[in-house]
Amino acid sequence: MKRLKIFPKTFAYTLVLMLFIVIVAHALLFILAPKMAMETAPINNMTSYIIISTVIDPTQFVTQTVQRALPISLICCILLSIGCSLLFSRDTTIPIRQISKVTKRMAQMDKSAACMVHSQDEIGILANNINCLYQNLLSTIENLEIEKQRVSESEQSKVNFLRAASHELKTPVTALNATLENMILGVGKYKDYETYLPECKEMVEQISDMIHEIIESSKAGLSVENEPTTEINISELLLPLCEPYQLITKAHGIVFHVELSENFTTILPSKLFCKAVSNVLANAVSYTERGKMVAVYLDNHRIIIENECIPIPEKDLKHLFEPFYRPDFARDRDNGGNGLGLYIVDTLLHAMNIPYTFCPMQKPYGMRFTIEL
Repeated sequence: MKRLKIFPKTFAYTLVLMLFIVIVAHALLFILAPKMAMETAPINNMTSYIIISTVIDPTQFVTQTVQRALPISLICCILLSIGCSLLFSRDTTIPIRQISKVTKRMAQMDKSAACMVHSQDEIGILANNINCLYQNLLSTIENLEIEKQRVSESEQSKVNFLRAASHELKTPVTALNATLENMILGVGKYKDYETYLPECKEMVEQISDMIHEIIESSKAGLSVENEPTTEINISELLLPLCEPYQLITKAHGIVFHVELSENFTTILPSKLFCKAVSNVLANAVSYTERGKMVAVYLDNHRIIIENECIPIPEKDLKHLFEPFYRPDFARDRDNGGNGLGLYIVDTLLHAMNIPYTFCPMQKPYGMRFTIEL
């Protein structure tokens, strides 16, 4: 019966109940009627019974007998109907009452709440659907909480970035303003316009470059979403990227070694991936001294960029991908850059879901940047 749908189940219960009541009622009439008749007309012997039967009307006799037995039969049938109805109602309503109690707990966001499924009829299906719906609701709420946290962290990151950007721009702008003001007032050495106008121009170019980098870094995550992905050959992609840095390192007496014998393809937004790799190469070349080596090679679907230098301390390494952060040995803007190169790399690679590592090397001493593809 547990596998029946609720309509045939109800029909079966009702039919069995009615048949049971009818059978009991007729059985009572069949059993009680003769006894009632015998009590109405006592028989002492066979002769007297024949005489009475000829005198009494049989129809009247049966009618009186049934009328006497009917109240007893009716009362018994009513009591049996009440008992059966109570059992049937209890069996039908208990699952619904349990579902009602559980849904109240669900309304209070009790994560342990779950409807018990005892059958496979419509009530069982309803309980199972409520459980699935509640689990989906909890999962959606959890995802919304995660997304809320992510958005909050993203907004905080933007605020921190803008604060850092304003702080970084403040220094060159203040220096430029002071120089121009002294030139206008003709204070001391600033009367020499031919010397200080080129310096002002360099400051303006520095500020312009910083603003450009700030804009590029702020658009990095959005650019990944907008740029289509294409299938690219990594070896063919890296060769033209390495060429300008080979010229730079040659001019500075740095050895630039490229080994791209491994050949594989992957699907990426090529333009932004090239920008990330180019920033890593520029960072490696910038921090490599004359006579040292920069190496680029492929190993088991990994791009590895190494440069011989003084390994970065652990305390600086964990902050290296923050905007405008420069280690103590590279705080000068002329030598240490603007502090956005690795921040842009981190932003782009995270947006493309590409894992990477940046760690010190022991033999030879230096740093190794690994991009997992």
